[in-house]
Amino acid sequence: MSTAKQKAQQLHRAAGHSLKARRVRFDFSGTPLHWLPEDPFSSYMINGIHLLLPAGELWFCRVYNQALPLISDDALRAEVEGFIRQEAIHSRAHSGAQEYLRRHGLSVEDYVARVDWLFGTFLGDTPLAVPMFRQRHLEKPWLVLRVGLIAAIEHFTGVLGQWAMDNTSWEEQGDAAMADLFKWHLAEEVEHRTVAFDLFDHLCRTQLGFYVSRQALMALVFPLFIYFISEGARSLARQDPDPRVRRIGRQWIPRLLWRLQRTGRRTGNVPTFSFLVAATLRWIHPGFHPFFEGNTEQALAYLARSPAAQAAV
Repeated sequence: MSTAKQKAQQLHRAAGHSLKARRVRFDFSGTPLHWLPEDPFSSYMINGIHLLLPAGELWFCRVYNQALPLISDDALRAEVEGFIRQEAIHSRAHSGAQEYLRRHGLSVEDYVARVDWLFGTFLGDTPLAVPMFRQRHLEKPWLVLRVGLIAAIEHFTGVLGQWAMDNTSWEEQGDAAMADLFKWHLAEEVEHRTVAFDLFDHLCRTQLGFYVSRQALMALVFPLFIYFISEGARSLARQDPDPRVRRIGRQWIPRLLWRLQRTGRRTGNVPTFSFLVAATLRWIHPGFHPFFEGNTEQALAYLARSPAAQAAV
């Protein structure tokens, strides 16, 4: 294990923070479709996440429940169990937000069906949905590979979580309930940002294998992450009542990313594409550890003032 990773894990363990599930509830009855005023692009880019996460986070939970018997570190096992509890509530919260989209007349079924197939079938217990690959000797490698995919995905949720902790525009300008949903969720992503990486490291046999495999998996996850976030936004924007907004749904992904860069710089409502690229490049460093990607105290400070998190207490 590299010195940087050892230091990160020592600092993290020294903090002695345990992960807990906050059983939040949100009322979106008064939330407008464009919950960021005069910014339908950012509203749809963020709202598309409601379509992706419910199935994805339940998949995280299923994979991690299968991985629990393989964990020989008691502290890590406790963190993984806390992670599972938090992710299950994240999934439920975003499922509720899908109903908010339906109330505004938007159909989510086609996109959600594709996401369900991705996580439930293609990345399910039958590798790549090919029956002949469901062999006993492939069960553990397929499980560890999926744990690695989660680690790569969680890198983005962690860095986006820290971006959200530094962000002020959502609370200053956006709908209070929707802003709180995303900031509560992303604060918990900062809170548990080390778990997926440490679990994948724990299950890999060698540090060289861990380094090489996590780079290969990130090469898959980054373009897929960009595609699904973009497609979620496009699928919603195509249904907007305003024909000018519907043009967003017809734009190619490179143009959407250019618009993401421009809008992020101008409004601060969304992270820029260059922010995502820079975060990906940091992952490449051999000494990378997600402990250094966020501020747990800042995340806990938001959770201490989040209306939904405090109501759950």
